[in-house]
Amino acid sequence: MESNGVESTFHADVVVVGAGLSGLVCAAEAYNAGRRVLVLDQEPEASLGGQAHWALGGLFLVDSPEQRRLGVKDTAELALSDWLGSAAFDRPEDHWARQWAQAYVNFAAGEKRAWLHSLGVRFFPLVQWAERGGYDAQGHGNSVPRFHVVWGTGPGILEPFLAKVAEGVAAGRVQLAFRHRAVALTVDAGRVTGVRGDVLAPSPAGRGGASSREVAGSFTATAGAVVATSGGIGGNHAMVRRQWPGTASPRHMLSGVPASVDGRFQQAVAAAGGRLVNTDRMWHYPEGIHDPDPVWPNHGVRILSGPSPLWLDATGRRLPVPLFPGFDTLGTLRHLGTTGWDHSWFVLNKTILGKEFALSGSADNPDLTGRDVKLLAKRALPGAAGPVQRFLDAGIDFLQATTAQELAAGMNGLIGEDLVDPQGLYETLAARDRQVTSGLGKDSQLNAIREARRFATDRLMRVVPPHPLLAPEHGPLIAVRLSTLTRKSLGGLQTDLASQVLDDNGRPIAGLFAAGEAAGFGGGGLHGYRALEGTFLGGCLFSGRSAGRGAAAATSS
Repeated sequence: MESNGVESTFHADVVVVGAGLSGLVCAAEAYNAGRRVLVLDQEPEASLGGQAHWALGGLFLVDSPEQRRLGVKDTAELALSDWLGSAAFDRPEDHWARQWAQAYVNFAAGEKRAWLHSLGVRFFPLVQWAERGGYDAQGHGNSVPRFHVVWGTGPGILEPFLAKVAEGVAAGRVQLAFRHRAVALTVDAGRVTGVRGDVLAPSPAGRGGASSREVAGSFTATAGAVVATSGGIGGNHAMVRRQWPGTASPRHMLSGVPASVDGRFQQAVAAAGGRLVNTDRMWHYPEGIHDPDPVWPNHGVRILSGPSPLWLDATGRRLPVPLFPGFDTLGTLRHLGTTGWDHSWFVLNKTILGKEFALSGSADNPDLTGRDVKLLAKRALPGAAGPVQRFLDAGIDFLQATTAQELAAGMNGLIGEDLVDPQGLYETLAARDRQVTSGLGKDSQLNAIREARRFATDRLMRVVPPHPLLAPEHGPLIAVRLSTLTRKSLGGLQTDLASQVLDDNGRPIAGLFAAGEAAGFGGGGLHGYRALEGTFLGGCLFSGRSAGRGAAAATSS
């Protein structure tokens, strides 16, 4: 790096814009290929690793040893059928997304696990069943459990790539430039030759915390290839609202990602001719709750629930079949958007909460994140896990009561409006309980619970036996107010299978690559309309690896 007053100049073979998981994988691959790499990020060093640090660490794998040990019969053909049924590709812009989807499923069924295992990544043995669907065989959802939690969660996924990048830094072939915000590409004769941007003032912000945007200088960086790995838009609610599909966006939303996830460099690539597609496809969660100890502005956390809580709209009506907890995220979000209210409710009891409630993220799963077997064993004991108990005690969204009528009064008090009829709530719960005591019954949710308990993981740690919600021995009753939680962009910069960014005519832009959420996890949206879960971190791994190798091949050391 050469310094000239307030302007700095960098030279590298490959410039990577964004130090999240896809950027680190890309940098590691380019370094492995012998290239000199510069990684730029607008945040302080404390946030190295980006969103992946906060992730639960679930990965989509197909026909894995963990699945086979649990008696799960999975194939690449079944996984691809599930993927295509969920993606519902229906646009000309989906041409490359389809090819990325096929390639990713083959990766998940092939070398993905062995590659990660060779890097030291290990998996929790009890595979989880996310996004169960509940429609026909060609509709949305995972036919079998495929959500493999990394031992060490998100930080555990980051470890080998952080180590490889650190090796490159020690060798003098990788440079990390924090507080360097790329704002534009530089182009010469149709080829991307680097980036320019702002040097931001030092910030004491901790990991995930909001950092200042005070500009202290400028920089330029020249390279044989530039890779955009700058993430999505979930922290930029104004952009989320502009891109919201169909109906109006919720008036109140929580942020499931830091404010730095702002989509700005993605827009800069588009301004330079990169094709940005499927921006109306997003993956936000309807089960968000306020974090009582927020790290970033408007910080929310997602509840990972088993299938037993009743899901009610703002007025206390049960959501339609099959919109049960864990079955169809986007379908639930769309339905709630038609109700006219920004919130919904889980209603359950203490027995259900103790076994079925978990929270998504590394911070709220200290046993898995810390690889602490003794702490993990406590999950088998009665009662809520420590992080869940913290929300129950201090969270503003949690209510407890001994009767349905008292619970309804509390729900109305929290909202400040009498939306839930106390007697109506009692009758809803009592009708559901009569289906339990019948021994058979017609309630689709109860039948789904019984079916879930056929799977070993659900029976052991995720799903309680059906029982009357109103039974005092299972009390108290609990209501949880739920809000929309912003999280992922499913669209992005369109790329070919070598991760080259394409222009509006479908031609690769020389010297320009993209990976991770900035590229819709590959091809401008390999998920289509819906995700099968465990596919975001995996998409960063797959596309980051492709981009690193592609950028290295396009340059010479």
